[in-house]
Amino acid sequence: MSVFTEAMAQLAAGVAVLTVRDGRDDVGVTVSALMSVSADPPLVLASLGSRGYLTEVLLRQDRWAASLLSAGQAAIASRFAAAGRPSARHLVAGTPHHRGPHSDALVVEGGVAALEVETSQVVPAGDHTLFVARVLAVDYVDATPLPLVRLRGRYRPV
Repeated sequence: MSVFTEAMAQLAAGVAVLTVRDGRDDVGVTVSALMSVSADPPLVLASLGSRGYLTEVLLRQDRWAASLLSAGQAAIASRFAAAGRPSARHLVAGTPHHRGPHSDALVVEGGVAALEVETSQVVPAGDHTLFVARVLAVDYVDATPLPLVRLRGRYRPV
């Protein structure tokens, strides 16, 4: 681990699962690099490794979903973070979820919020690609559960 990576691991970040429908399949990944960019218009930014399969898919599919996970969903985060993971449909089996009406992507229920978005700008940035996306809909907000965060390489409740 580089000193830079170790330094950035000291910054707590919310954990989300990004999903996109790619033809007949569903693809998803866990991220802790999702942030609000603007309230008017509502925009978010997701940072993904440029060599990842989800990046490849998001370069051809503009609409996707972000499910912001709750503290009790660390297992879901781990499933979507595992290397060589199967279709996202298998990863959400046994977990309440639905298809977003605006993105057709899988939306994990039981988190603290979920968004459906449409990419409006793609920015190459070092070994990552930044996806700036317009929020099409907020599927739900639930302030009852604690959010899941990643700090020092581990998932933690707030």
